[in-house]
Amino acid sequence: MGVVTKLADAFLFVFFLLTAVLAPLFDAQSCLPETFFPKSLVDLKDWYSVEYGDYMVAEKPGFYVGVIWLELLFQWPLSLLNLYAVVAGAAWFPTTCLIYGASVLGSMAAIIGELVTSGRASETLLMVYYPFLGLAVLAILRGLLSRSSARSTPTSAKGLASRKKRA
Repeated sequence: MGVVTKLADAFLFVFFLLTAVLAPLFDAQSCLPETFFPKSLVDLKDWYSVEYGDYMVAEKPGFYVGVIWLELLFQWPLSLLNLYAVVAGAAWFPTTCLIYGASVLGSMAAIIGELVTSGRASETLLMVYYPFLGLAVLAILRGLLSRSSARSTPTSAKGLASRKKRA
């Protein structure tokens, strides 16, 4: 099980790193004035929305802007915490990973639901969003697997030492 969690951690680390960089530079353009960003970043966002037909990035519907605010105010800081946790081997990483995954899963359910039911999304655009859904599930599983394996381990050495003293 250790190899699987290390592989998941490496995969999630790359995802958290991308999120840490892209969220404030790309996603924030959906809810903040374009004057806050360099013209090259605004042009990149405009190219993406035309190239992939991402009408939500171009039109900025209300629910989408709300999801982006959720990402910037809640998910982005969790990404930064998770980056630190992976590098430092923090014991709380499974918990923050579980929280992050559940939040992203909720966001992606709303976005993909809109894309599928609107009939406006191309297969290419759906293929842009589906990996985020998979990464959310991976983050949730990473959090749950670590918690269940921690419960099944025998009592700690400190617990055993205190039992021996009483006997």
